Amino acid sequence: MQKLVITGGKPLIGKVKISGAKNAALAILCAALLAEEEVTIDNIPDINDVRVMLELINFVGADAKWLDKDTVRIKPPVAKGPTPPYRLSKKLRASNLMLGPILARFGEAEIPLPGGCNIGIRPMDLHFKGFVEMGAVVSMEKGCVRATCKKLVGTRIYLDFPSVGATENLMIAACLATGKTLLENVAKEPEIVDLANFLNCMGAKVRGAGTDVIHIEGVSRLGGCQRYSVIPDRIEAGTFMVAAAATRGDVELENVILRHLEPLRAKLQEAGAEVIEYEDNIRVIASGELKSIDIKTLPYPGFPTDMQSQMMAMLATIPGTSLITENIFENRYQVVDELKRMGAKIKVEGRIAIIQGTECLHGTQVKATDLRAGAALVVAALMAKGTTEISNTEYIYRGYHELEKKLVSLGAQIITK
Repeated sequence: MQKLVITGGKPLIGKVKISGAKNAALAILCAALLAEEEVTIDNIPDINDVRVMLELINFVGADAKWLDKDTVRIKPPVAKGPTPPYRLSKKLRASNLMLGPILARFGEAEIPLPGGCNIGIRPMDLHFKGFVEMGAVVSMEKGCVRATCKKLVGTRIYLDFPSVGATENLMIAACLATGKTLLENVAKEPEIVDLANFLNCMGAKVRGAGTDVIHIEGVSRLGGCQRYSVIPDRIEAGTFMVAAAATRGDVELENVILRHLEPLRAKLQEAGAEVIEYEDNIRVIASGELKSIDIKTLPYPGFPTDMQSQMMAMLATIPGTSLITENIFENRYQVVDELKRMGAKIKVEGRIAIIQGTECLHGTQVKATDLRAGAALVVAALMAKGTTEISNTEYIYRGYHELEKKLVSLGAQIITK
């Protein structure tokens, strides 16, 4: 099993290009199963989660292949394929997004219950409720979700919580439903907007993505899409922004959408970092002393839960007391014990983490417990005195494209073993 060995204490300096968004790419790849013609998608990050998703898509009868380092071509299936194996679906949460397009297109879908990072309870009840309201029969059989329908019918669906996954699954399925679907209290993340744009590129009629109400007018079929480019990854960008500030560096990020980074920009500036915005780039400079801050994670446009762990690592070396309140996933604090092994002073009380800044962290052996915890340990290792060895790096490679290469280009000392 591969490990990352990082010798810390050096500021990150230079420029780095941000890859395509993992969470947008996974949903868009699933949505391509709705099409009846070929689809070509650019700016796909070559990461473990994407590779697994492509394997799943091929398993159900599609023909998905890389055309170059960041472009994927998909020839959708002409008939319903076999049930995906649990060995694949357990590897990522987004495998559940195959349910909507397969059900809508073929009237029957069956997928094993998905896996992914153990960051908290992420039930599919909102997905099931929506499919049932659209006329499907949903059941659990031998660890699989099975859904059938003669034809999905547009309706009005209110989500009890603005779940990203449920919003995506129901929006995808509604594109081929009869009549109009109104989705209320939906997620507003940029990845939702990107998915809607892709669906419309294939001939769907989706309006309102990015607000809390989405209107979908069902169509009889969707064609293909000659070319579509996925948005930049705001969480990868955020991780590099935090790493720049944490190491007291100076890093310019290329290929970003500035409005997607607003919550993080505001918090980094509050902590004392300088943030300079250009048209498609953003630069973070932290030459002086930073100060403690408080953070509360919330659905977009609030502070993203996927950036909470990385910020915790940075705050661990800032004088004073910082508070983080995790309002999305209850198991996001698994990284705390690993940071404490490096000398961090963190106390968890329910959903609140109390961080007492210490002078410095010290390199040691730690392990990633989930994707963003792994990213946090990389940030911590870049700050720490001495050498840190991070195991369980398969979590990190699920979501970051060429992470070591990009960090080395900024002056980091990293090797793999």
